Amino acid sequence: MTNTIANTFPSFSNSLIDDVKKNATTHSFSAGQILMKTGQFIKSTVLVLNGKIKVYREGEDGGEFLMYYLQPGQACAISMICAIRSEASQIMAKVDEDAELLMIPLDLMDKWMLQHRSWYEFVLGTYRSRFDDILEVVDNIAFRGMDERLEFHLKRIFSATGSRIINLSHQEIANELNTSREVISRLLKKMEQLGKVKLNRNQIEFIK
Repeated sequence: MTNTIANTFPSFSNSLIDDVKKNATTHSFSAGQILMKTGQFIKSTVLVLNGKIKVYREGEDGGEFLMYYLQPGQACAISMICAIRSEASQIMAKVDEDAELLMIPLDLMDKWMLQHRSWYEFVLGTYRSRFDDILEVVDNIAFRGMDERLEFHLKRIFSATGSRIINLSHQEIANELNTSREVISRLLKKMEQLGKVKLNRNQIEFIK
């Protein structure tokens, strides 16, 4: 486990890794499992060892708005904030790909901020990274049309997975962008004509 933590979180000091090993518990989750719901109180800080987590907002009509993905070596900044302030979550988190997570008791967060410089820097880096993600999403909503938002969304998925094959239906993408399937299908067809994607059943190959 020491090597796994060290390789996944290379910025962690040896003393922090030892504390993580002593206090954290490891849990495995299957794709599709809900990790966090709106209104739920956070009981642990979550670090991702393997897999991918989708963090999103859920509308009253059940629609989803993607905020960002969590990958190995990352943690959810919003859940950290809610945990520290003992507030209910305002987001949803779902396992997008089978995942292995480290769960760290909440009472250690503040303690480690004082004891471990590498934890302090990791938490601040997490806040900054997620802030940049959200700012980028806001810019796209405020200043771009749906065609640009769709292309940006596909690039984010490609960046998160490292794979040019995106296994999502047009309806799933529409849900994530809070629009209709018809709009997404029309725009994807246009992107295919421009040579940017190749469309297959429930699968999109991102070309450029």
